[in-house]
Amino acid sequence: MTVTWEESGWEQVAPGVGRCRLPVWDCTAGLVVGTDAVLLVDAGSSLSEGARLRAEARALTGRRVTHLALTHPHFDHVLGAAAFAGAEVFGAVGMETVLTARGREELRADAVRHGLDARTAEEAADALTPPRHAVSGEWTLDLGGRQVLLANVGPGHTAHDLTVLVPGDPEVVFCGDLVEESGEPQAGPDAVPSQWPAALDRLLALGGEDARYVPGHGAVVDAAFVRAQREVLAGRFGVSD
Repeated sequence: MTVTWEESGWEQVAPGVGRCRLPVWDCTAGLVVGTDAVLLVDAGSSLSEGARLRAEARALTGRRVTHLALTHPHFDHVLGAAAFAGAEVFGAVGMETVLTARGREELRADAVRHGLDARTAEEAADALTPPRHAVSGEWTLDLGGRQVLLANVGPGHTAHDLTVLVPGDPEVVFCGDLVEESGEPQAGPDAVPSQWPAALDRLLALGGEDARYVPGHGAVVDAAFVRAQREVLAGRFGVSD
């Protein structure tokens, strides 16, 4: 028996498209439902959080998650990925270089620094494997009655930023942490500040003026918000047009 978006606690962004805001780090996970397949966008911060998303997706759709898109290699977005055994996993090209043994250890350490239980972080990091499919430009997924575009628009927030465009009325763009609404965009040591405004230009060109933009953290926003954040980042990092 399936449940409705409202019953599940998920927010319906467009027909067959929803998202939830996970606790602690306010990280967004997205869900796109086709007639033949189900796509999850980002996997949460631990195996238990991934298992929660897996169960909620099944309750919403009556089917298992068949595809998983990881927007970027930060612990709160990827450490739940191993909970989706059998799913086709996608990431921006080069993401596999981050998820080496050394990279997984850095993810584990970062998760612990941010408050995740050490044993929980170690378990998730040890189980994590690189995405099977590397997106270098654009990749179209046919979910059955609905095509979804995966686009590598980075670098910006990281060197490996993937966005997900869901055509429809309205169009929906899952932005990862290229866009944040609930706080100032975070530029860590793996950010590429000089390229971030250009990545947002590509994001806006992809979605257009009427799309709904789903940030990695915070409420759904519009193109005007993304454009304003682009200008703030350009000023912050001294990037000229």
